[in-house]
Amino acid sequence: MNIKGIASDTLDFILKVSESTSPNEFAGLLQEKDGIITEVLILPGTESSEINAVIKLFMMPNVSSVGSVHSHPGPNIRPSNADLRLFGKTGNCHIIVGQPYDESNWQCYNADGEPIELPVLDVKIEDEFDDEDLL
Repeated sequence: MNIKGIASDTLDFILKVSESTSPNEFAGLLQEKDGIITEVLILPGTESSEINAVIKLFMMPNVSSVGSVHSHPGPNIRPSNADLRLFGKTGNCHIIVGQPYDESNWQCYNADGEPIELPVLDVKIEDEFDDEDLL
């Protein structure tokens, strides 16, 4: 899948959740629609602490992800060896955010831990269902 970017609302959600869970790490899986990252899936059983966040991939429902997202409790947003092990299992687009949890301190990496460009796109995220579908 060719990822075109991340929806600005999705990045804003990631930054706010990362800040609100600090000093514990936040972690989730990234999902896309039409090549744009629009959702963060938080798996049941994910454990979070000041040292790390552990995503229990065996709890992953039958859905696909294009990568992962997690926060670091400080300003360092370089992937650790543990991060690189996760990257290899969950796709090719991995976001790490760090303090101060704003637009200036996040980076996307490929599965090998190399920085990649991920444009922030001002797109409207469509709901899965129209109001008519709920009737």
